[in-house]
Amino acid sequence: MSAAGEVVVGLVILVGLLGIIIPILPGVILIFGAIAVWAFMTGGATAWTVFAVSTALLVLSGVIKYTWPGRKMKDAGVANRSLVLGAVLGIVGFFVIPVVGLFVGFVLGVYLSELHRLRVGQQAWQATVHALKGVGLSMLIELLGALLATGIWVVGAIVA
Repeated sequence: MSAAGEVVVGLVILVGLLGIIIPILPGVILIFGAIAVWAFMTGGATAWTVFAVSTALLVLSGVIKYTWPGRKMKDAGVANRSLVLGAVLGIVGFFVIPVVGLFVGFVLGVYLSELHRLRVGQQAWQATVHALKGVGLSMLIELLGALLATGIWVVGAIVA
């Protein structure tokens, strides 16, 4: 692959990393696709090994992203209904309040759902904080997997 092509792949990977931090773009899918295109265009054992290892890291982080924080939230007593309502209000908030609406909507949705369920404001807020910690942990796990995959790609691009 030409140097210009590798720069384009690197930029797509960067956009994917930003998509993990700011959940507007499908970050992991962009990273996976960029590395797949690079492996296909570069060819050879090194490129396909980089692709395989990167894919394994992205899949593993995706599995851990959904299991570990989910278990922690369940142990803290956060209801799945609250997370769903938080996600729905987060999406609505994204369009109603530019930039911060996703976060505000999620927090409001989880809090209102937990307040309806628990009937005590302090307990509802504690559950909301646990949900926020879970979402933050989920994002960090996904980001770690994506950064490791990116690092593997950088090494592979230098070697290949």
